[in-house]
Amino acid sequence: MSMQPLRFLFFPLGVLLLSSCQTPPAESTVEEEPQSANEVLDIRVLSDAEVYSGSSSADNRGMIPDILYAALQALSEDRLLTPVDDNAHGRFKRVLAMDPKNELALEGLQDIVVRYLQLAGESMRRGIFDEAETLLGRARFVDSRHPGIASTAEALRLEMNSNDLFFRLDYPNYSAHSELAQNELADIARQTREHEAFFLITAPNDDLARWMVSVMREAVSGYRLRGNIELSSRLGIRLRLPTGE
Repeated sequence: MSMQPLRFLFFPLGVLLLSSCQTPPAESTVEEEPQSANEVLDIRVLSDAEVYSGSSSADNRGMIPDILYAALQALSEDRLLTPVDDNAHGRFKRVLAMDPKNELALEGLQDIVVRYLQLAGESMRRGIFDEAETLLGRARFVDSRHPGIASTAEALRLEMNSNDLFFRLDYPNYSAHSELAQNELADIARQTREHEAFFLITAPNDDLARWMVSVMREAVSGYRLRGNIELSSRLGIRLRLPTGE
């Protein structure tokens, strides 16, 4: 079966001052689901916001270590801006409402931006450009002045303008080493040879990735395939075409 190449391209709970209470917007998308390339972020209010006092009282300051611990745990688990009531950004901002110069909270916000840029880079390398744009937008929301945003945006622009071929693959078929998966891999291998392309396989484990390479090599016996393997939760193949093709 011939595979057709594919091209693809929240708010935290705000810190409210004592003098007024307004409900900030909350992110309506989940971390795992990319949006359509023709859509903008769909922002709507999901719940009432907590009210954080800017007071620096001893009682409030005594809560900071526990909030920071929860924030760092959320950061390590990629709960960056979602879910609305359990994310790293909201907790770091809560700490800053109590202690505006708290270094761990300030660094935590920068770490969130860096993680979003990393995730955007992974998505763009797999040709999921709409998802990469969404992740880049979330990085801008946290800190639009972060120096890494401009370079990541430029990298995304270049990737979107490349002629590379992208294949998103069905994991159940490949984990079962099905005949359909083998036929798809053989077709991709022939396209690799035809274009003299460099392949990048992304797979959740090394064993599956190496099986995919072995099937591709068998399909073009005598031709030296060139490529790399990258472990990722997403299964896919990218063919990097020679410059000018």
